[in-house]
Amino acid sequence: MSTFMAKKETLERKWYIIDAAGKPLGKTAAAAANILRGKHRPEFTPHVDCGEFVIIINASKAVLTGNKLDQKFYYRHSGYIGGLKSESYRKIMATKPEFAMTKAVKGMLPKNSIGEKSLTRLKVYAGDAHKQQAQQPVPYEV
Repeated sequence: MSTFMAKKETLERKWYIIDAAGKPLGKTAAAAANILRGKHRPEFTPHVDCGEFVIIINASKAVLTGNKLDQKFYYRHSGYIGGLKSESYRKIMATKPEFAMTKAVKGMLPKNSIGEKSLTRLKVYAGDAHKQQAQQPVPYEV
């Protein structure tokens, strides 16, 4: 008996929709990362990209527990001396909640070509409207 290895060409990719309203940002991102990677499938193969598509709606209504809104910061550096920029998550969640959710999911994916390709299958929307009705996404409960 040999071990089954999934092939990228034979996989059928489904669309899942996750509603982030009232749920913790990290738990929603972890569920999305598992689906994007394909770990929920019985035929999961680590070296093959067997993930599926994920739509996250209501990203602006996702909650950060504890004092993370004020104590958690997003840092970036311009490359110049003194070029460190920081933004609190309170400001990020108010202005661009899609970025906060995408950043959380990206951090939970592998840092290689499979992780990069998986991230392209993620669609994040601040409200409850999305453009993928034609794909008939299946609701996924976190």
